[in-house]
Amino acid sequence: MQRKMKGTYDILPSESSRWQAVERAIRRVSKIYNYKEIRTPIFEQSELFHRSVGEDTDIVSKETYDFKDRGDRDNTLRPEGTAGVVRSVIENKLYAADIPVQKLYYMGPMFRYERPQKGRYRQFHQFGAEAFGSNSPLLDAEMISYAVSVLKSLKLKEVTVKINSLGDSQSKEDYKIALLNYLEPNVKHLCKDCQTRYKTNPLRILDCKVDKGSLVLKEAPKPLDYLTKESQEHFDNLVKYLDQMDIAYTIDKALVRGLDYYTHTVFEVDANVSSLGAQKTLCGGGRYNNLVNDLDGPDIPAVGFAFGIERLLLALESIDYKGDAEYIHLFMMILGDDQKEDAAKMIQRCRLGGLYVDTDFLDRSMKSKFNQAESHNARFVAIYGANEKEANTINIKDQESGIQETIETDQLYTYIMTKLMEPSSKCETCEDDDCDDCS
Repeated sequence: MQRKMKGTYDILPSESSRWQAVERAIRRVSKIYNYKEIRTPIFEQSELFHRSVGEDTDIVSKETYDFKDRGDRDNTLRPEGTAGVVRSVIENKLYAADIPVQKLYYMGPMFRYERPQKGRYRQFHQFGAEAFGSNSPLLDAEMISYAVSVLKSLKLKEVTVKINSLGDSQSKEDYKIALLNYLEPNVKHLCKDCQTRYKTNPLRILDCKVDKGSLVLKEAPKPLDYLTKESQEHFDNLVKYLDQMDIAYTIDKALVRGLDYYTHTVFEVDANVSSLGAQKTLCGGGRYNNLVNDLDGPDIPAVGFAFGIERLLLALESIDYKGDAEYIHLFMMILGDDQKEDAAKMIQRCRLGGLYVDTDFLDRSMKSKFNQAESHNARFVAIYGANEKEANTINIKDQESGIQETIETDQLYTYIMTKLMEPSSKCETCEDDDCDDCS
């Protein structure tokens, strides 16, 4: 028997409704913030990720799925979404469009070769957003608000935001010198990877998972203390905008994020839910003003974020989030072969009108048909047999109200639509009929 690859999983029909509900929430919030969807290829030239994410990052050096195609070209399954979006913006000259600030979002699978664990897989899914064309800290604040709004739309209440600034190129260079001077006598106390990073990419030491809690890193100089005047002004304005937007945040001076391309603002959004364990972060992002230019595009500033959808779904387990209820409008019970042609016509009419309809294809017993209707959570159950065919009628029962009626066959669609448009007597709070206590 063939089995799925390690680090991958199947999204079964019983689980897909939760995914669809999360995707709908994402699209709804994206529309509110006026971000439009972009879809890029699942694999790109390897060079794209080496140049954007960084040669010395764990993602590129240890985790990418690389392969050569039949033309002996180096390709990589995308490990993250930003690089492909930036490549598309440059290649398709979206920066020259009539809309000066391009606001984009994406959803789709990513691939990293890492140790699978709960909420982390080798094939995983990301939702991310990118905005190109403005250096305004107001756009940074909008990005943070956008990310928080997605979580709140999914009823996650205990959401916290951590922010920091790496500053511009000069700020990062000044900080790098200070960090190297501080680490020089202490580097031997760090892990082997960090000892290598000291020579190649010292800023990444601050993002090390092994040494994160070490006293050496806790007492290291922080990027926020080395900002240029312009960078400090950018950060101060971001803070003011977040205050005005009533977005709670904390300034985390140790926050750097794990990718090389960040400049100025970096942020993370956490959710305080038990299902995530000690690692509460659901979203990370920041500004990357040099990346478009580094990938041979024009000098255009940008800012973005990304969510891991698997971790988002894991967080939703703590609030028992089930997504939208699975149901159909009508289950048609056909009694006898002679009635199937007429029934097929009625089913097609209802479906073309937008109703969700199913029937039994195995000619099973009435009891089995009723069980199937119940499994589908059908609002209406219709019975069409020889007697109904002769009278040109159909028996239909509203499972919600218990009312059963006999109607003419050509009235089936209109009858169901009329019933669906009637206001429900159920209390939205306790779901009891005619409740007076909750109002």
